[in-house]
Amino acid sequence: MRLRSVVASLALAAASLSITAVPAPAETGPVPAKAAARSVSESVSESASETAARAPARTLPEITVRTLPESVAKSLSETAARSLSKAVAKSLSKTAAHAEPVRPATPAPGTAGCDPVAGVECLLPFPNDWFTTRARTRTGLRMNLAAEAMPRNAAGVPVDPAQWNAADGFSPGSMLLAHVPGIDLGRTGAAPVTDIGWSLRRDAPVVIVDTRTGERWPYWAELDANAADPARRALIVRPARNFREGHRYAVALRRLKDADGRDLPAPETFARLLGDDLPARDPLAARQRALRRTVEDLGRAGVDAGDLYLAWDFTVASEQGIAGPVLAMRDRTLRSLRGRSPEFTVGSVTDLTPEQDPGIAREVTGEISVPNYLDRPGGPPGSSLNRGPDGLPRPLGDTLKAQYQCEIPRSAFRRPARAALYGHGLLGRATEVRAANVRAMAAEHGFVFCATKWIGMAEEDVQHVAGVFADLSRFGTVTDRLQQSLLDFVLLGRAMTAGDGFAGHDAFQDGHGRALIDRRAGLAYDGNSQGAIAGGALVAVSPDVRNAVLGVPGMNYSTLLNRSVDFQPFQRLMDASYPDKLTQQVCFALMQMLWDRAETNGYAQHLTDDPLPGSPRHRVLLHAAFGDHQVSTVTAEVEARTIGARIHRPALTGDRSPDVVPFWGLRALPREPYEGSALVVWDSGTPVPPTVNVPPLGPQYGHDPHEDPRNDVRARVQKAHFLRDGLVVDVCGDAPCTTAPAQD
Repeated sequence: MRLRSVVASLALAAASLSITAVPAPAETGPVPAKAAARSVSESVSESASETAARAPARTLPEITVRTLPESVAKSLSETAARSLSKAVAKSLSKTAAHAEPVRPATPAPGTAGCDPVAGVECLLPFPNDWFTTRARTRTGLRMNLAAEAMPRNAAGVPVDPAQWNAADGFSPGSMLLAHVPGIDLGRTGAAPVTDIGWSLRRDAPVVIVDTRTGERWPYWAELDANAADPARRALIVRPARNFREGHRYAVALRRLKDADGRDLPAPETFARLLGDDLPARDPLAARQRALRRTVEDLGRAGVDAGDLYLAWDFTVASEQGIAGPVLAMRDRTLRSLRGRSPEFTVGSVTDLTPEQDPGIAREVTGEISVPNYLDRPGGPPGSSLNRGPDGLPRPLGDTLKAQYQCEIPRSAFRRPARAALYGHGLLGRATEVRAANVRAMAAEHGFVFCATKWIGMAEEDVQHVAGVFADLSRFGTVTDRLQQSLLDFVLLGRAMTAGDGFAGHDAFQDGHGRALIDRRAGLAYDGNSQGAIAGGALVAVSPDVRNAVLGVPGMNYSTLLNRSVDFQPFQRLMDASYPDKLTQQVCFALMQMLWDRAETNGYAQHLTDDPLPGSPRHRVLLHAAFGDHQVSTVTAEVEARTIGARIHRPALTGDRSPDVVPFWGLRALPREPYEGSALVVWDSGTPVPPTVNVPPLGPQYGHDPHEDPRNDVRARVQKAHFLRDGLVVDVCGDAPCTTAPAQD
């Protein structure tokens, strides 16, 4: 591919995803409504591909803050937006200096590090136990990815597998990737995102089985709508509920069909492996032995080997494999404190007049001293965890100064306020705790909110994060800093609640020396957007938080990225550095394995009734915005199913939902206040988002409702009840929760 073509694809990245759904053609079949939903999904996918293919070549525009999508620029501070724009431009400039981008070659059967069963892409199908080896771990396995099998960037550099090979299994939210040339999902009858229940029918063409329990797993299937070349389009199967830690799953693709309804023949190598036993010296003999186990597991689930197009298995990482590093940092640090507060300083105390702010009386800023578990003094962007011989983080010897900011309401001077941590949004900063909705929540309901930064994905990390997309070998530096940030938040919470913490400092006392924070009331958490995505991990590891609200939440970045308008600047970088769309999906799957260590996806199993060691049980309230442009509502649904949350019903009015069974798999909340975890969907009238893996770009998708729930007075009332008492109170009168679009 020539440089001009690369430039054209970058310039058109956003345009090619701004698509309009086309009417579904008439289709016959046993379930017309479901078939129509699948047909619409396929048509939208084809529309996106055709738009990209027809687009004329253009020169690369100058990238400034003004060319970022409006919602992206709005979600970032001006400083972060400008920094991101410069970082994107700089990275694209470097990529343009390379010669022709590398297009992955088809690996020959038996190539070192590849799975020979399918052949078109080295790491497909994925996730896949063929890429593991026996080891003394909780799962009995360790990743064994070969460097020569890893995705290569435009400069021909493969991703370094070292950090991945420390894992003892795959992500609990793993999307299943395969390459099936010519498949038509509508003709095949695969379950789309609009009909997840369809995935569990007896004759489903995709079957996922928990080999330990025999349980069939729910999912949805989609073709990558971003791929213009049908020959390089991934089949993506996403779990509708996260897989269980340490469990092994068998996957079957069977009776797949093309657009004419003809059966697709199994790949030649796979068909050979299903046949007679191969000689022991045959290069494929080991793969055949591994496949036999998978086929037997599928047979017990009623899957006939004669129907198979492809089959494989994978094992999910263990609790220790995912959360172990953060728990080690937390436990070692808290043992050293012996119940005391971490050291902290107060840098500024600002008393506000009622004219300056009618609800907030005082703002306090300062720093918390946190042991540095990163490998560079001060832990700047680009640092990795300082791992010992056992792979667990070790203190480097210095301390980090985690900056914090606290908002104290006027009501605290009459009655001590409850302590709550606040988690900021995308690539943001602690000062976002000053946002109008957070101050309103503090003032209206008597909370002291304190915040620190999600280092790794904070404003200071913008340029580094952008640069990582040029070489994903460095992606672990992002997630390692995020793991350090979880410890930063834990210690900030401890400072808010310990006897010798904030409450004992005159900055957090009134003029009579009375504490403004009610330590006995415990600690709560409230976070929005990125503060909800990373916040779920924090809640799971926190020994002090018991009730949490995750606003406009989601989990699993491998699902989120393609569906978010916020990813558009980074999509340009991906298109420049890893231009092949099939390779991109493999990259997303790999990235998720590291992201799990610092976002809700890796901790969801322990977010409510199955707590991690040293953590209490938690109650979690999810506030989703229907049609969210930045955090797709479907990822909040997966989170709700995984944590066992109930849902407020009716969730939406009329036919607002595109689903055959809206919010499938979620039980309704009881009428009385509910003592448990829940999902409440807030609807401000935004059009239905795409049902394929593209973002809702363009005027046809209307207003972005991302900030609407937190700005609704009733939503804040519901949040307050939950953060105080862990009770879900109906504030919508047994009707859908509707709200007005927030004012810009």
